[in-house]
Amino acid sequence: MQRREAARRPAKLDTASVTWGLVLTLLSWKYSPQQIAGTLKRVFPDDPSRQVSHETIYTAIYAQPRGELRRELIACLRQGHAKRLPRSRGTDRRGRLPEMMSIHVRPPEVDDRVMPGHWEGDFIKGAGNQSAVGVLVERTSRLVLLAKMDDATAASALAGFTAKLNLIAAPLRQSLTYDQGKEMARHAELTARTGVKVYFCDPHSPWQRGTCENTNGLLRQYLPKGTDLSLHSQADLDAIADSLNSRPRATHAFHSPLEVFARMLALAHQPSSSIH
Repeated sequence: MQRREAARRPAKLDTASVTWGLVLTLLSWKYSPQQIAGTLKRVFPDDPSRQVSHETIYTAIYAQPRGELRRELIACLRQGHAKRLPRSRGTDRRGRLPEMMSIHVRPPEVDDRVMPGHWEGDFIKGAGNQSAVGVLVERTSRLVLLAKMDDATAASALAGFTAKLNLIAAPLRQSLTYDQGKEMARHAELTARTGVKVYFCDPHSPWQRGTCENTNGLLRQYLPKGTDLSLHSQADLDAIADSLNSRPRATHAFHSPLEVFARMLALAHQPSSSIH
């Protein structure tokens, strides 16, 4: 028995360990396993016993026996599936708009994500498409802004997006990339009110607005499909955006979008010579 126990490799993430307690806490804060793994590595750089991979976290969660704890842990995951599934495609909600500027004439620096101030936008809709929330994501920092919409009309989109974009410093609102949804029919007025140039993706091309598509998936953890989104006030949506913007991101070496956007904002207010 002693030889058998000695030959058995101990679990990297033991459910009786301090690290498991940290993982449970961060899961309750809606961190994904990847964000948890990156955060532990950043907080405990010299302590390998406190570091685990996101695959180890997934394995520990799905290895739990059937019961209430397993259900609670899986519910903390982004998609909440009983088992891990491949990512599926979303539905297409395209429309046709006049006087559109194509994404193909968008300045090349937007693609590089080097210059800040370029945004992607979308609507996420509730049960029966009777309610909607406007989503804006800054491409460089991944900062998210949410706008409460009375409905999914062009008038609501114009009012909601105008209010949110005008809260941003002028140097950090340069362009907006959107799909061909009919809610953006008054895009020319949006440009006149905010100074933001609007570019439109090709039909059936969600990858051209991939940052916003990914963000929509993250937001469904807070705003599930099939629910009435009109129940959320603007204060509720601001709190959700703040929660999402405070999460560490792998693309930012596990710094948060708020940290990255704050640095961008500081640079935007410096003289151009110091920025160069």
